[in-house]
Amino acid sequence: MLFRQSYREVAWKMAHVASRLSELYDHYYDTDRDGPKRALAARDSVAHIRALFSGPFGRLLDVGAGNGSTLAEIDQAGSASELYAIEISASGVQRITARGLRALREVKQVDGYRIPYPDKFFDTAFCIHVLEHVEHERLFLRELGRVAKSVFLEVPLEGGLHGRVNQTYGHINYYTPMTILNLLRTSGLDPVASRIFTSSRAYEQLLYGRRNGAVRNAIRNLVLRVFGNAAPHLMTYLLTVECRSSG
Repeated sequence: MLFRQSYREVAWKMAHVASRLSELYDHYYDTDRDGPKRALAARDSVAHIRALFSGPFGRLLDVGAGNGSTLAEIDQAGSASELYAIEISASGVQRITARGLRALREVKQVDGYRIPYPDKFFDTAFCIHVLEHVEHERLFLRELGRVAKSVFLEVPLEGGLHGRVNQTYGHINYYTPMTILNLLRTSGLDPVASRIFTSSRAYEQLLYGRRNGAVRNAIRNLVLRVFGNAAPHLMTYLLTVECRSSG
């Protein structure tokens, strides 16, 4: 136990967000030009989580909350008693605060891997499209499991045969279903449910146009129906996971 605590202390002292990443995200939300895209993506992600879990979220922390689009979805639905947010970007903190969400209790800007809350302070933590940006994944995931009883994650599945990683948006990790579930299990989290999803047709139409987006979405859904868990080897999908903290 003493060794584990010493290791964590050393690891936390060493772990901080690289300056190149901090600079990338600091002014990420200065403008709201991607607002409609983020709103649709948040709606999709909450729908995916709801497909795995239909109960109340209780006191909820959104980790890497961005501009607050996911928080807005949860607040509108009234499915969390209290909302909290942490975000690395100062511009993101400003965007979240400006929303005036009813259930929002606190927004904090963080720098590094410590989450400034006590053990099991939260019933639920969301980590949506964040892990692919994180340098020290296990350190980050252990901290999520420390502060929350349940953790919901969503990541893009970009590690198939094509091997493309979308570095345009700061992605530095890529995953297959096997690698992400193994990462979670070896980070003190117990995956109790997971499912592969596509983005909605509305989201793909926003990105690629009405006709092309509809065609892309239809093909993606067809491939998923035909090939099941093998589909991410052929195209990019999303994996949503519900975890329980084993700590």
